[in-house]
Amino acid sequence: MADCCEDKACAIEALQARQGTTLKLVLAINAVMFVVELAAGLFAGSTALLSDSLDNLGDALTYGLSLYAVARGARAKAKVALFKGGLILAAGLFVLGQVAYRIAHPTLPLFETMGAISLLALLANGACLALLWKHRAEDINMSSVWECSRNDIASNVSVFIAAGAVWFTGSGWPDLLVGLLLALLFLRSAARVLQSAVAELRRPAAAAAKVEFVKLQRR
Repeated sequence: MADCCEDKACAIEALQARQGTTLKLVLAINAVMFVVELAAGLFAGSTALLSDSLDNLGDALTYGLSLYAVARGARAKAKVALFKGGLILAAGLFVLGQVAYRIAHPTLPLFETMGAISLLALLANGACLALLWKHRAEDINMSSVWECSRNDIASNVSVFIAAGAVWFTGSGWPDLLVGLLLALLFLRSAARVLQSAVAELRRPAAAAAKVEFVKLQRR
């Protein structure tokens, strides 16, 4: 029995170590891309790029919180996921505000900068998605991280398409439209993460511990 318990403890520690290493890598990538996209968005006058940079900032904060939650229990992870859902919600509302501001103060963004930076961000977030793939169904903490990373890919592709549309039409409206679509994506993702977190928090502690044990047994 002691050996069995020790084996389970080792399995848990190994899982937590793998998750922690992955989260540190994707946190660093997103922190760098936040600075790059923020500078590029301000230079290009692009709402879509600014929105994408904010998404990277939110992800960096999210991954930091996820690192905190790795060694915690199911309820602690659910509370962190609840906070992460709030961050995604705040990002969506901020983007909506940016769209409204650009409608009132229209500008023509630099499509060359939008296209180049969106491709760079796509490569960076593709690497994050590959790193997170094996962790996507391990627990609510990592599944919410996966949700954020998957959204990033959609955001980068959308910004690249917007850059092409701005070039083709000579108008800033495609940039605003993508900004609006990103806001809706953030709000939808926030609803899903918050719903999962609330459901986990409502589950009795004993049931939550049992589910966590079953997941570890299957590995």
